[in-house]
Amino acid sequence: MLPVLLVDDQPAVVQALRVLCELHDIPCRSATSPEEARQIVSAETLGAVVQDMNFGRNETSGEEGVELFRAIQEIQPGLPVLLMTAWASLETAVHLVKDGAADYLEKPWDDEKLVATLRNLTRLRSLELENQHLKSERERSRRDLSEEYDLRGLVYTSEAMHRVVSLAVNVARSDAPVLITGPNGSGKERLAEIVQANSRRRDGPFVRVNVGAIPDELAESELFGAEAGAYTGLQGRRIGHFETAAGGTLFLDEIDSLSVAGQVKLLRVLQSGEFQRLGSSRTHQVDVRVISASNASIEEAVEEGRLREDLLFRLNVVELGVPSLAARLDDVLPLAEHFLALHAANELQNDDVRLAEEARRSLLSHGWPGNVRELENRIQRATVVATGPEISSSDLGFADGDRTSSAAPASLRPAELQERERVLAALESANGVVAHAADELGLSRQALYRKMSRLGIEIERRAKP
Repeated sequence: MLPVLLVDDQPAVVQALRVLCELHDIPCRSATSPEEARQIVSAETLGAVVQDMNFGRNETSGEEGVELFRAIQEIQPGLPVLLMTAWASLETAVHLVKDGAADYLEKPWDDEKLVATLRNLTRLRSLELENQHLKSERERSRRDLSEEYDLRGLVYTSEAMHRVVSLAVNVARSDAPVLITGPNGSGKERLAEIVQANSRRRDGPFVRVNVGAIPDELAESELFGAEAGAYTGLQGRRIGHFETAAGGTLFLDEIDSLSVAGQVKLLRVLQSGEFQRLGSSRTHQVDVRVISASNASIEEAVEEGRLREDLLFRLNVVELGVPSLAARLDDVLPLAEHFLALHAANELQNDDVRLAEEARRSLLSHGWPGNVRELENRIQRATVVATGPEISSSDLGFADGDRTSSAAPASLRPAELQERERVLAALESANGVVAHAADELGLSRQALYRKMSRLGIEIERRAKP
C-alpha cells in the first residue's frame, strides 16, 4: 500500500492523524510545513496527501494551501489531495476541488469516513500508477517490435492491435496459411502486407485479389488461368493469380464470396500445390503462400453453406482477428494525426495544420462504423474544406447530433480527460448510482457531483415507476 502524506503545521493534528492511520494499517509520512511536504513529494511515490489549507498562526486565507496543492500536482500529477479546512477557508477548498483536488473535509473530521476515503484513494492511485507502468511497457514493446520488424508504416498505440501485430510477425516466418478476420476498413490488407514483408517471401510478388468483385463464372479463370477458347471471347492463354504470385504471397480478400467450384480448386492447391488452368487437363505446380481475409462471420459462412468446412480448416491454420476502430480508441488520435500530416501535405501543401480540441473530442466520441477507412476519409475531407490552419468538427463532417450526449467540454486538459474516463467507468460500474460510484472513487457524493459538473458528465434521470 502506498503511503499517505499528512501535512499540517500543528504537531497535535499531525500526531492524531498518524495514530489514526497506524491503527488502520495505513502507512504514512508527515510534514509540518509546505517546504517539508514538497521535499517528501519530490522524493517518494505517494498514494494520497492530506493537507491543511493554512500554515501560519494568523493565516486564514488558504493561499498557502493553494500554493502547496499546485506544487504537489506539478511534482506528482494525478496524486489525490484531500484538503482539510476550517470554515474560513471552505470556499477556497471548494474551488480547489473544482480544479482537481480529490475532496475536502472540515475539522474536526470523521475518523471512519477519513479512513475509508484514504483506502479508496490509495487503491485507485496504485491502480493508476500500475496502468501507467503497463502503458510505458507497451510503448517500449511496440518500439522494439517496429525496430526489429517491417510494420509497413502501420500506426497504432492500443494493446489490442499490438497483440495482433505481434502474432502477425511471429507467424510470418512460416508458410502456414493465415486467415485475417475483421470488419470492413479495419486494416486487414495492411496486416497481410506485414506478414508478407517479414516472411522469407518478402522479395517475391504480393498479389491482392478481391474475390467478392469477381463474377462466379470468371472465378476459376481469374485465380487459376485459362487456355485459349476456354470460354467465349478468350483469344489467348490467360495467366491466373496463382501463377502471377509464384514464389510470393496471394492475398484473397472476401474469401467467403468464392464460388463453390473455385473453392474445390483452391482446396486442392492448398493441399498439394497443384492446379489446372480452365480448359486444360495439364497439372501445374506452384509455390504460393495464401493469406485470406473476410469481414463476415466465418462460422456463419460455413453453417450457411457459403464456405466449405474443409477449406476453412486449410485456410485457418492461424487466425488474425483485427479489432474494429471503436474497440481500440487509443488508436484514433494517432491515426488522425498521421492522416492529417499525409493529406495536408498533398491537398494543402501545408504542414502547419492541426486538429482543434473540439475536433479531437468529436473523433473520440464517434462510433466509427467505417473503421480506419472512414477516419482517413474524414481527415482527407477536412484538409479539402478547411479554411484555416485548424481543423474543426464541421470540417470533419460531424454535425452536432453526431456527438455523444456526454461529450467532454472543449476546455478540458489531457489529465482531466483521463480523470473523466475514470469517473465514467466508475459510474458505469455502479449502474449510474452516484453514491456507489463515489464510494468506489473514494469521494463524497458532493465532491463527485462537483467533478461531474466540471468534467461535463450528466446522469440521465428516469422517473420512478
